Amino acid sequence: MNYEGNIIRPPSEAQSMIIQVTVGCSHNRCTFCGTYKGYSFRIKDMKTIKADIDEASSWGIPFQRAFLTDGDVLILPTKDLIEIIQYIRKKNPRISRIGVYANTKAILKKSLDELKELRDAGLGIVYQGIESGNIDVLRKIKKGAFPHKQRECAEKIIKAGILLSQTVLLGIGGIEKSREHAIDTGKHLGDMSPDYASALTVMLLPNTQLYREYRAGTFRLPDKFGLLEELRLLIEHMNVHRPCLFTSNHASNYLPIRANFPQERDAVLRVLDRIVRNRDDSVLRPEFMRAL
Repeated sequence: MNYEGNIIRPPSEAQSMIIQVTVGCSHNRCTFCGTYKGYSFRIKDMKTIKADIDEASSWGIPFQRAFLTDGDVLILPTKDLIEIIQYIRKKNPRISRIGVYANTKAILKKSLDELKELRDAGLGIVYQGIESGNIDVLRKIKKGAFPHKQRECAEKIIKAGILLSQTVLLGIGGIEKSREHAIDTGKHLGDMSPDYASALTVMLLPNTQLYREYRAGTFRLPDKFGLLEELRLLIEHMNVHRPCLFTSNHASNYLPIRANFPQERDAVLRVLDRIVRNRDDSVLRPEFMRAL
């Protein structure tokens, strides 16, 4: 496989065929992310992409899903993306769903009709990093997208009939913005009501601006119980208006959660209340097991 640089994918795509379509991220300015530092964003040529699809298809694995990397595949011209999706499905008739990462800019560049074309071709799910619902936090981390634009994206993806999975970052507001970040992010997720929502915990990576701010003392990360309090506040204010599978089972998190909202939300809040109140770390993931 002609993989270049760091290849990442959502936990739910662990069994998927992974095809690298772009190298890097078209934004690549977020202060917390070190994944694509040192790489200039580019789209790989179609010949190389199809050669990788041919190789993966020759392994004899009955793939049910495929995932296209890197950070922002949806930025491709619609016709090229459809060509890639159709080629994957031609070579792998069992594949029923293809997923991509997409940032706000890329989603907004696609018309609703284009998204429906992609859905009909086989694009089944879009993963979008929201990080926060607080405008000050989003500005501070240089996300390049504000809440009203993120809501516009969510509405468009859902209307197109494509599954939407959104991720947020616990701790990204630091101690100073912890409460505002948690409440605003919970409300934001409730307003958008994605099919899937995941809370990850920010990890301080040495090659990032956020790490340099941490070393300088201008960014202070909440401790593990502060992060759990953020999670509790987020969930308390997350009033979804359609079914949503909420998870916090990523390796970066202290407490794995998997629950269907809204029906299981109150039960999750009771668990979090008990752990935070009792400062009970016996059920938390040990520090040495946390990772990206």
